[in-house]
Amino acid sequence: MYNFIKNKEPIENIQGFDKHRLVSFVYDEKSGLRGFIAIHRGGLRYSAFGATRIWPYETEEEALRDALKLSRTMSYKSALAGLKYGGAKAVIISNEAVLKNKEQLLEAYAKKVNYFSGHFVTGADVGTTGKDVQILKKYSPYIVGTKVDPVKFTINGIFQSMQTCLREIYGNDKLENRSFAIKGLGKVGFGLLEKIGDKASKIYVADIDKNRLKEAKNKFNNLEIVEPLEIEKQPVDVFSPNALSNCINGQNISKLRCKIIVGGANCQLENSSIGELLYKLGILYAPDYVVNAGGLISVVDEYEHKDYDEERINLRVNKIKTTLKNIFSQSKKQKKATNLVADEMAQQISDSIR
Repeated sequence: MYNFIKNKEPIENIQGFDKHRLVSFVYDEKSGLRGFIAIHRGGLRYSAFGATRIWPYETEEEALRDALKLSRTMSYKSALAGLKYGGAKAVIISNEAVLKNKEQLLEAYAKKVNYFSGHFVTGADVGTTGKDVQILKKYSPYIVGTKVDPVKFTINGIFQSMQTCLREIYGNDKLENRSFAIKGLGKVGFGLLEKIGDKASKIYVADIDKNRLKEAKNKFNNLEIVEPLEIEKQPVDVFSPNALSNCINGQNISKLRCKIIVGGANCQLENSSIGELLYKLGILYAPDYVVNAGGLISVVDEYEHKDYDEERINLRVNKIKTTLKNIFSQSKKQKKATNLVADEMAQQISDSIR
């Protein structure tokens, strides 16, 4: 393992390591596969669930840190969603060469997943598509997300959480006369835009995909496009991060002009102290792994049942808002940041999963 880490530090010193059950480097010379599978909790009695991210990481260490941090988030997500499974994450380092024959890459990766014999279950994340998941399924039985649409249930959970946050701050969940800033118009971000677009008074959006921005602008009259580095500065009721990790950090926290933060991106806070600063600033933060658990809930349902039952899935998704209310209540009672309250609740549950 040390050969992959530039500074040759032991893995327990790598940022994000949290007494993980297992961390594995996956490699295949022919396809160019290079990446990591990190199992944070679970994996023995109960499978560890975590999607697979394909991303152009600059170094192996950067990829490893992402796998470590995101796998812990998955454990916490599962715990507070009331699921009995552990958390994991897989990251694949991409470049132009390996993506030229993506199916070969996916085949090689799926065969590595098979080494875990079901102790690790995976599906789609950033850089993977529905088509990619179908390819993975051809070579591995430990793939989920082929019968359900995780994005649909992720959006439902985040929207309900958004309503819960509005009630917490303003006493009602009406979208009229409310303003929003959405960072990232991928599947989740665009889905949220469609949920609020016709009712909100003003919506600011930012994305690096100009075609996606054009599509949004043509659909909604109350929408204003801003640069990605400007989106956090907008004076809005709700800021919704739906892009990549660490989007709320030491560089931009002082520029925030919102009352609420709730969105679909994983690992939104650069570190836990950022959540404490949000609390001191009077900004209500809805912990990301709580509100975006709808997708995980849906693929776990697929894993546990042969039939598709949307009502059954939504019964679980609907519990997200109850969990969020409890976190807000405990935050006020303990006079503690919401992210710290959620982390303590999740850690206690996840550490018991084997």
